[in-house]
Amino acid sequence: MKHLVANRFVILLIAACLFSSVAFVKHRSYQYDFQNPALSIDKRVDDLVSKLTLEEKVSQMLNTAPAVERLGIPAYNWWNECLHGVARTPFKVTVYPQAIGMAATFDKNSLHVMADYTAEEGRAINNESLKSGNRKIYLGLTYWTPNINIFRDPRWGRGQETYGEDPYLTGALGNAFVTGLQGNDPKYLKAAACAKHYAVHSGPESSRHEFDAEISDYDLWDTYLPAFHNLVVNAKVAGVMCAYNAFKGQPCCGNDLLMNNILRNNWGFTGYVTSDCGAIDDFYERHKTSKDAESAAADAVLHGTDVECGNVTYKTLVQAVKDGKLTEQQLDVSLKRLFTIRFRLGMFDPPEMVKYAQISTNVLESPQHKAQALKMARQSIVLLKNQDHLLPLRKNLKKIAVIGPNADNSLSILGNYNGQPSQLVTALQGIKAKLGPETQVVYMKGTDFVGDPSKKPDFTMLADSVKDADAIIYVGGISPQLEGEEMKVSKAGFSGGDRTSIALPEVQTQLLKALQATGKPVVFVMMTGSAIAIPWEAAHIPCILNAWYGGQDAGTAIADVIFGDYNPAGRLPVTFYKSDTDLPAFTDYSMNNRTYRYFKEQPLYGFGYGLSYSNFKYDELNVPSTILPGKIATISVRVTNTGKMDGEEVTELYISHLGLKIRTPIKALKGFERTFIKAGQSKVIHFELSQGDLSLTQADGSMKELKGKIMISVGGSQPDAETIRNKKTVGKTVSLI
Repeated sequence: MKHLVANRFVILLIAACLFSSVAFVKHRSYQYDFQNPALSIDKRVDDLVSKLTLEEKVSQMLNTAPAVERLGIPAYNWWNECLHGVARTPFKVTVYPQAIGMAATFDKNSLHVMADYTAEEGRAINNESLKSGNRKIYLGLTYWTPNINIFRDPRWGRGQETYGEDPYLTGALGNAFVTGLQGNDPKYLKAAACAKHYAVHSGPESSRHEFDAEISDYDLWDTYLPAFHNLVVNAKVAGVMCAYNAFKGQPCCGNDLLMNNILRNNWGFTGYVTSDCGAIDDFYERHKTSKDAESAAADAVLHGTDVECGNVTYKTLVQAVKDGKLTEQQLDVSLKRLFTIRFRLGMFDPPEMVKYAQISTNVLESPQHKAQALKMARQSIVLLKNQDHLLPLRKNLKKIAVIGPNADNSLSILGNYNGQPSQLVTALQGIKAKLGPETQVVYMKGTDFVGDPSKKPDFTMLADSVKDADAIIYVGGISPQLEGEEMKVSKAGFSGGDRTSIALPEVQTQLLKALQATGKPVVFVMMTGSAIAIPWEAAHIPCILNAWYGGQDAGTAIADVIFGDYNPAGRLPVTFYKSDTDLPAFTDYSMNNRTYRYFKEQPLYGFGYGLSYSNFKYDELNVPSTILPGKIATISVRVTNTGKMDGEEVTELYISHLGLKIRTPIKALKGFERTFIKAGQSKVIHFELSQGDLSLTQADGSMKELKGKIMISVGGSQPDAETIRNKKTVGKTVSLI
């Protein structure tokens, strides 16, 4: 009873404080209307913009916006990042798995929680920085995340920043991230997300500043735009970043179709648009679509690019207005969008009115946040092969050899666009911590990532030194030291941040061959941000795990899976092809024979693939025999864990349109759920297919439901003969009438 009374007192006290602060605001006098929190944001923004001079307006359209001291407007830097945790900050923060690893979780809820925790840490950093007047880069609340470009080609070094190759998966996970990051307060944003890079952007890095993407209208609407549509229309993302490249002859940041027609007019986007950094300079320096900086700046603003990441081209807007290339009122449109975001973030209101302004640095690396990082690292791991159920290994083995360039590499687990945690766990550290003192763990790097292609490696001595081990764990793959954004890297298989070959570097295959020849069990733990072709390994190595770049607790998660303290359930968000010959030209943006939706051959490992230590059986699929136009189709399936180990299962729903003469995907993901199911237990999983899910993209970009037969398949992976035979996938043909 005492606790109840105390709780009521606290609630009443908080209510009284809020009432008094609101009353204070209501009766306080202000020098300018924009300072008055009692007015609507629209009125406050209109008032503020009306008081700026032309020169001040232009200064506010740079990512480093200076203070306007005469009006009491503080400086603000728009550029911040939080791809998988707050990035590039001087504070110690929680680092989650790289985006491609988070995509492998196939868990919308985990993405939503992670983004909420990230916004919480970002708010704490911003609040603490403001106390000391620090308003520098990477301390603000406008995060240029997520990257929802379609990972169409595994050679793209920045594909690791995306949620994979599928528009539906990318849109669903991106939506979960945005809504988690921005919060659910009716007035204030917790943080502001930004969907990038709009649009038709996915390498090569070496030519991104001048490349003109050429694709059909069908591919534009079927592949490259759906995720952006989801985030803009459904998730209400605060910002969009336009890409470096051109599309249909116009730079993306000055593109009639993308910026004016689709984003602003068709989708009704009212948020702000930022250029990618230096992209407006490219108008006249690389694309040659503008004769000079002044023309480029005017062109970008007239196409709705509100803020320039850069400090050169938009400064010419003052002269552009004087020269009549655009009006000051046209600048006002951008200014109002920018200041609306800042007001929605509570930057012009007393801190006591903004609940997020109360968050302290105590939340940084909190136990809940660290637990979420570990959870997602576990969830992201994909078991690709487990011959003879070799995994999980016993913990009481006498000797284990841990070998490979990623075994003790802290840079690889952190990925790129990352923050720095106080503590991190590599694979070697995680394995050592997992095992008792009776198990000897020996470590050797063995090789670097690519070796010397001019020399044939000899791993005889290394293999001889570990042939008495009970098991060999090889931790290899590639690294963000080799793939990423516009990097100065030139090594065999890698160039400028991209990959010239998707094959596992030959030196690593040679080392694995030597280790396999010892006759001891070999577990291959692969770290990567993209698909790697491993045909020899898939045929000869008994156990293969894909661990991506797993974040601060990657090593713990890897050890948990290897030794059976966690049952893996991750799924591939990209197709793992067999070789380079499976791929069209890197510069070809057409989706012909790309990704699981249009690839006509047999991949090494398909999109959505992933094994478990348990077995899951699918039956009792309930699907309506006919679906009426415009109606929602309700579908259910029973999933039973027939194994001996509790675990999660990712249930995937695919549809295929049968017998149509127009272009359609071979199959397309339209639903997924990650569910925990105890051994011996059954659960019924439900899906709803909307009109949009059942519609097909037409050549002009419109969506239309077409009469005919549709195959609806539900299972733990894509449907094929083997999964259907083993009851891991079930399907039915229905009529759309």
